[in-house]
Amino acid sequence: MNQLQEIVELTGGVLRENLMGAYLHGSSVLGGLKPASDVDVLLVSRMSMDGRERRALLDGLLAISGSRNMARPVELTVVVQSEVRPWRYPPACDFLYGEWLRAEYEAGKVPRPEPLPDLALLITMTLTGDSPLAGPRPAQVLDPVPHSDLVRASVAGVPDLLDDLDGDTRNVLLTFARIWTTLATGQIRPKDVAADWALARLPPEHLPVLEHARQLYLNCHYSQESWSETLRTQVRPHVDRVLAEIDRLSTRSQRT
Repeated sequence: MNQLQEIVELTGGVLRENLMGAYLHGSSVLGGLKPASDVDVLLVSRMSMDGRERRALLDGLLAISGSRNMARPVELTVVVQSEVRPWRYPPACDFLYGEWLRAEYEAGKVPRPEPLPDLALLITMTLTGDSPLAGPRPAQVLDPVPHSDLVRASVAGVPDLLDDLDGDTRNVLLTFARIWTTLATGQIRPKDVAADWALARLPPEHLPVLEHARQLYLNCHYSQESWSETLRTQVRPHVDRVLAEIDRLSTRSQRT
């Protein structure tokens, strides 16, 4: 059984009649999976899960996600339809699983409902990708997200990304490039395509770190990642330049 089949069987078995649909988003539908890509799945549910269902879904995901299980990492998000349809901001997430939180899960944490501005981006990617694993097409259960809320959600994530800059450099740089691209074009593009867009608009001194991050994304697992001291010193000036562009565009969006 492949990993997607395992996810469908697990989620269907836990949510049962409350599962309205399961949908791919992220790299799977935007340019294809790369060596270190997660499998990103959004579930739409009729009702919030109870404690038993949360524990069962978490235990199942711990068993099928990540390199220790000889599989890709899974990022799985559950949203209750009534929390996002009709659409409003900020949206609420009923359950979030990601491998970066594995240590907390194994220590006893169980995902609980919480506001998640990033859902604006996930839902937009889900609608764009139009890739059901179970249930009807996503447009039948989800409303489109206004561009103004894509801007709000993108900017809301900046502080957390800055906190992760040293430990997850490639992804943070590529995500900032994608935020800049999204704010300028209204489209969420694959990370490498967003990097190409940003590279065409940056001065020469800010190109090397993003070019390196792009090559790592396309070709390397995290265990193969390396950054020279020269590149490390260029990371923060590059980020400051891109954040200035993001701030300019978000400010303009708020005025209009």
